[in-house]
Order: sequence, then C-alpha cells, then structure tokens
Amino acid sequence: MARPVLYYIRHGETEWNALGRLQGTRDIPLNEVGHRQAVHAGGVLQDLLAHDGRDKSALPFVASPLGRARMTMELVRETLRLPPRDYVVDDRLREIGYGQWEGSTLAEAEARDPELYARRLVDKWRVGAPDGESYADVEVRVSEWYAGLAADTVAVAHGGVARALMVARGFESATSVVDLYIEQGTVYVFGENGLTKHS
Repeated sequence: MARPVLYYIRHGETEWNALGRLQGTRDIPLNEVGHRQAVHAGGVLQDLLAHDGRDKSALPFVASPLGRARMTMELVRETLRLPPRDYVVDDRLREIGYGQWEGSTLAEAEARDPELYARRLVDKWRVGAPDGESYADVEVRVSEWYAGLAADTVAVAHGGVARALMVARGFESATSVVDLYIEQGTVYVFGENGLTKHS
C-alpha cells in the first residue's frame, strides 16, 4: 500500500531565526519576513494541489503546537481561502528541544558547554543539548506520527522535525541531514518515490 503524501512547510522566520538563536520549544512569533514567507508557501501549496488535482478542503491539516507554526498554518490556510483555524495540532511535531541552550547562539552554547558542544559536533544526530533532545529522539516521535497518517496530509512544523522525517523516510542519512538547511516559504513534498522541494 502506498504511503500518504506529505506536503510539509517549515514555519516562517522569527526574530530569533534572524539572530541565529536556538528556539527549540520557546514560543517565538513570526516576524514580518516570516508572515510573507507563510503567505508565499500558501501560494506554492495552492499551485501544487491544483497541479496534483487535489481538493484542498478534503485534506487534513496538522501543525506543531508552537505559535510560529500555528501562525504559519493560519496564513497558509487563509491564502488557500480555507477557514484559518480549521486544523489540528499534534505535540509530536514540536521542534527539537534545545534545553539549556534555548535562546543562545551557537557561539554562546559553545562557550557555555565546550566539551558537550564538541561531542555534538562529532555526532549531532545522537548528542543533544543539556536537558534537551537529540535528533534521534525527535525521529522516534515523528516516525510514530507519520505511521499514524491515514491520508495525504498538509503539515506545518519545524526544521528539526523535517530533518528527522527525512531520515525516517530514508531520503537522507543521519550524517547528511544534520547540517541541511530547511528553507522557509517552501513546500517539501514527501512522496512515495522521493522528496521534492517547491518554492
């Protein structure tokens, strides 16, 4: 049986994104650029769904519980002329937790925990921040979420979640994905035969 197609959007930019600060589970809102990126992603999604002959109102929509993902979802749905708040939230789509490093830049995290930071550089997939998660942890919860999908779905979540999903689906390796930039304002399509990016 074919796996569901996933139309995946990373949330738009926040001020912490612009400043290079680790957000993790912190609820940082979209900035002006992020609002524009979300609307753009909605337009890209609209074109993709039309091209695929999909009825946008028949697809399930799901978002991370964090505000930046929810606002992106609502802007995407407005662009699609769908009721903005008619979607579900799933905690398994929350961003990777950076624990004590949340709010820090990478340079600040390195200065604070140089030994752990060095270990993480060698194995970013399995080594997490203090009191945080590893990407391997995120892969477990994201895999569980994806396995429960009953239909093609639109999801709005985070860069770390996208990386974990790429590994879970076998489209990237744990080594190749950790430094892969996940673009904002873009729709990633996780299909049966591969991963495509549309911007």
